[in-house]
Amino acid sequence: MYRATHRGTYENDILLGGFVRRHLDAMPESELAALEAVLELPDNDLADWLTGRMPIPDEVESVLLLRRIRDDAATPSPQPPPARGGGE
Repeated sequence: MYRATHRGTYENDILLGGFVRRHLDAMPESELAALEAVLELPDNDLADWLTGRMPIPDEVESVLLLRRIRDDAATPSPQPPPARGGGE
């Protein structure tokens, strides 16, 4: 968890760290191995790929997990219900 949330760039901390926070408990062993490979990638490449500035190259190890992280980040999270006004 620490390595996913303390990458060195704020956008990677948010994108990668947020994904890991939401999905780590349900990740199978094979995905954990792919996550280890993702954690070894250079921050600049990772930020470009996860934000969509650059396409994720097919030859990159863990390409499927990278695409899943990118797609997860692009999916709007549910908004909490609006706060109720006082007096109700």
